[in-house]
Amino acid sequence: MTSFTHVTVGTNNLAKAREFYDKTLATLGWTRFADLPGDVGSIWGDGKPSFFVLKPANGKPATVGNGVTVSFEATDRAAVKAFHEAALTMGGPDEGAVGPRGWAPHAFAAYTRDPDGNKLAVYSFTPE
Repeated sequence: MTSFTHVTVGTNNLAKAREFYDKTLATLGWTRFADLPGDVGSIWGDGKPSFFVLKPANGKPATVGNGVTVSFEATDRAAVKAFHEAALTMGGPDEGAVGPRGWAPHAFAAYTRDPDGNKLAVYSFTPE
């Protein structure tokens, strides 16, 4: 079985990132596990630490990866809508409206960006 232990994105404003992810990830049932010592980052997940938001270790500004998207799994279509709505209320742009995606059966998704410009998606593959 192949699996990831976690995904990390960078931030230049940890307080703003924490506020954004506390609200958006709560719609998926995720909570903040930890704030790392030295105020360098935070970790969220659903039962295990899965998503890290960190200030870059090299001290340089965080930048966005062109072509990189972090996609979260939602339990149903209502959670997709709630995540996207929460992101938009936190100032995230609409990078792909809530709705079906034709590349997989029952794919239903939305896209946005976090305060640092990292591209995010949320998907559900459950039938309507």
